[in-house]
Amino acid sequence: MKSTTLTGLSVPPYRAPAGRPLNILIIGAHPDDGEVKAAGTAALWADRGHRVNIVSMTDGRRGHHRIPPDELVKVRAEEAAASAKLLGADHKVLPIPDGELMPTLEAREQVVRLMRSWRADVVLTHRPNDYHPDHRYTSILVQDASFLVTVPHYAPDEPRLERLPVCLFLQDNFRQPSPFEPDVVVDIDPVADRKLDSFLAMPSQFLEWLPWNAGVADPIPADEAGRRAFVENWYLARDAGVADQYRDDLIRSYGETRGRAVRRAEAFQLSEFGSRPSPEELRKLFPV
Repeated sequence: MKSTTLTGLSVPPYRAPAGRPLNILIIGAHPDDGEVKAAGTAALWADRGHRVNIVSMTDGRRGHHRIPPDELVKVRAEEAAASAKLLGADHKVLPIPDGELMPTLEAREQVVRLMRSWRADVVLTHRPNDYHPDHRYTSILVQDASFLVTVPHYAPDEPRLERLPVCLFLQDNFRQPSPFEPDVVVDIDPVADRKLDSFLAMPSQFLEWLPWNAGVADPIPADEAGRRAFVENWYLARDAGVADQYRDDLIRSYGETRGRAVRRAEAFQLSEFGSRPSPEELRKLFPV
């Protein structure tokens, strides 16, 4: 686990929120990105009484091979709502067509307003090196907004945040220009079934578009048990890989016995933009 030592005098000392639930924003590019990388942690946060909002920067209108775009916008918004409800989270889908997100001044202001209106303490998003332009630009927008949220004369009609939020990146396996290095690894075994349910609430993605685009030749099972097994084996296997990849981090956080027993995990890397808690302070923000 990396050190999170303060590196710049322009970053004020971290101040932990006290005496209230945390306000958490998970900002993904499409309706399903935040769920894939952080639904388990979102459910654990919600179970502890914290406020979680899963935001999609785009409307996902191009994420299907059969459903027409205008119809798909409605489908994906309904699926995002159903998925968030299962996790105990709020949700928001912005009306930006996917594939068209750009790091514009207008989009930056939208992100600033999102972070302010939710009074965000913690913000999760993509890393800036990613295969999809919507993912990359979402990351850039969040990082560009992370300081401006405190500036009173920027979007002055929305009250500023008095402290920088803690910003973290969702886990990925891209290695250029630098690989992901976790600062927090969360055991999601207690809520793995709910994460699976949240995926099944998005059938246009996890049972239709994503398998089709990945070239899955076998037909998707028609029965409920078969569909559940397909989604678990196809998608939640990713979380098992995260647990195995960062086993040493799990042992440090949970102890030898539980750390070795964890089957599924989600991991997050602290961004150098935003507030900079110590490793101990950071773990207190997460359901670890």
